[in-house]
Amino acid sequence: MATLVPSRPVPVATTPGVRWAAVRHLGPNWYASVMGTAIVANAGATLPVDVPGLRTVCTAVWALSLAMLLTLLTARALHWTHHRDQARAHLLDPAMAPFYGCLAMALLAVGGGTVIVGRNWIGLPAAVAVDAVLFTTGTVIGLAAAVAVPYLMVTRHRIEGASPVWLLPVVAPMVSAALGPLLLPHLPAGQAQQTFLLACHAMFGISLLATLVMLPLVFGRLVTAGPLPLALTPTLFLVLGPLGQSTTAANKFADAAATGVLPAPYAHAFSAFAVLYGVPVTGFALLWLVLAGALVLRARRRGMGFAMTFWAFTFPVGTCVTGAEGLAEHTGLVAFRWLAIGLYVCLVAAWLMAGTHTVRGLFSGALLAGPRPVTAGR
Repeated sequence: MATLVPSRPVPVATTPGVRWAAVRHLGPNWYASVMGTAIVANAGATLPVDVPGLRTVCTAVWALSLAMLLTLLTARALHWTHHRDQARAHLLDPAMAPFYGCLAMALLAVGGGTVIVGRNWIGLPAAVAVDAVLFTTGTVIGLAAAVAVPYLMVTRHRIEGASPVWLLPVVAPMVSAALGPLLLPHLPAGQAQQTFLLACHAMFGISLLATLVMLPLVFGRLVTAGPLPLALTPTLFLVLGPLGQSTTAANKFADAAATGVLPAPYAHAFSAFAVLYGVPVTGFALLWLVLAGALVLRARRRGMGFAMTFWAFTFPVGTCVTGAEGLAEHTGLVAFRWLAIGLYVCLVAAWLMAGTHTVRGLFSGALLAGPRPVTAGR
């Protein structure tokens, strides 16, 4: 989900005197492709429908996301080693710095997928070990980004208007909250499990309240300044991330509490909260989905071409899929089952579109070229 569009294709081979020139403009926004791939696996594996071979396909997609994560971590390490000036510039760029939240979410999404589907190939003990490492690392980075990026926004960045990408660092703790319960059964019963579950609930609160602070600014910017520049219009889908992920987290808390981790009164409260919170938030998510979709169609008619911002169509929609899956389980309503299936079809279509264009852009060199400023086309 880049906020900059390459001006023209250029070869990605290194130029004389410049080491690893191909990764010079490789920003943290590239982690969005890992997130978008992992959510296809995670959401597909828990769909409330029996499709022969679907779990195997989802496991293969998870393996792809793991390979993408390892490749990107290596490339980003080279970026920081050989292009520190550019790396520092990304931190000081208000359009790029929020994407450091994507690093945390990529680690968390792939880690969660390891337990959900990866265990089919590597076994449960190895899956739990991998997820524990990725979850811990991703959570620490996510909490750090949730503080550091807003701090930079206040002290160093010069911001002209609110942007949906502001949500990226503050939604990372919500991803930890939603995926943390996967590790709960593998912790010692009693204090350890209770502390971990309530810590996930605390991260739910961190992210939710921060989102409630920023979301009015984003909508206010749209109303007062008009539509986003064409290439940035897909970032409107980022608003779906905290909505769908918080609904998913609420359902996961209810599932965990029902296993006896917490005393009965709290278990019943979590079950009620999952529905009482999840249903209205899902309703608002669908409202925003229609609004954002209409603005994307408008931008498309005005000449919006492919940019890495297209990955905004994947992970946020995927969180709405998992949220609808949880509501289908806790309410028993067929409507939520069909909602999850319909959104998943949209997710897969968006993933194939973004993935195809990204691979094409990598081979042509266009996506690794130096960026040019986004035009303010309306």
